[in-house]
Amino acid sequence: MEQKETAAYIELIRSVMAERHLSQEKFASAIGVNQTTVSQWLLGRKKPGYDSILSICTKFGVTPNEFFGM
Repeated sequence: MEQKETAAYIELIRSVMAERHLSQEKFASAIGVNQTTVSQWLLGRKKPGYDSILSICTKFGVTPNEFFGM
């Protein structure tokens, strides 16, 4: 179950970045984290914290349900 949730947010972040033509650095800047953090999310090494999830949802018009693949 956890793997499915992980895949959902990774795919969502990739999709947002692709649709808006954002590099990892620009995406990271938009939500107030560094590029290394975004890279680790995309590789599945770390998960975004509450504040980062809230920033992604707010700045990119994503619902929490979409973020978690529900």
